[in-house]
Amino acid sequence: MGLLSERLKGFLRGPGSSGQAGPPANGGNSPRFVSRPGRGEVSETRQSRGLDQFFGSFRDQTGLSILDLGGASQENINFITSLGHKFYSEDFLRIYHETFGEDIADQANPGRIDYFLRRSLEYPDGQFDGVLAWDALEYMGPALLAATADRLLHILKPKGYLLAIFHSAERKQTVPCYSFRIQDPRTLHAILHGERATSQQLFNNRSLEKLFQKFESVKFFLTRDSLREVIVRK
Repeated sequence: MGLLSERLKGFLRGPGSSGQAGPPANGGNSPRFVSRPGRGEVSETRQSRGLDQFFGSFRDQTGLSILDLGGASQENINFITSLGHKFYSEDFLRIYHETFGEDIADQANPGRIDYFLRRSLEYPDGQFDGVLAWDALEYMGPALLAATADRLLHILKPKGYLLAIFHSAERKQTVPCYSFRIQDPRTLHAILHGERATSQQLFNNRSLEKLFQKFESVKFFLTRDSLREVIVRK
């Protein structure tokens, strides 16, 4: 009855909600860019040490609750539920864009921050064993980002893990925006959706340690293509 209830909630809340499905997805291992004829999409299959560490932390466990902030993709639903875990999702960047548009200044407004967090992360404290934030945090202004990190801390269980991805330290006007699909515990399929404006913050090791200073630990993996994968533990 509990599983049926969660699935019904997912259908009622739409694509930003929890979902569950069956067998694991299959995928390749060799890094490459792929242009999809007729769709104009470019994608990359990449190895991810951060993903390996994230799921390695849950090895030999089942029945955990995992939140995906990239929306409900079938590949991620399949992979996570195949491990025996419960899958939840939020279309975090869609809610972010609907709330703030391109107005960085509005992201310092306490009322708007509270409204955004109630729309996107309205979960009980200690709800999740893990959160896949992907690259959703790097477009936010300082006040909104700090409030979001604090909210993520609260909805994680003690010893829970969060995986986030940031571009390297240099300031840029725009950065590539991806959807991440899990192929296996070490491999991601990253689908490029164009570019998004950044908040012009520096996301180096020092600034990220400060952002996640309330967490117990922060670990970094710098990839060849200037992406910094970050694993934090509550």
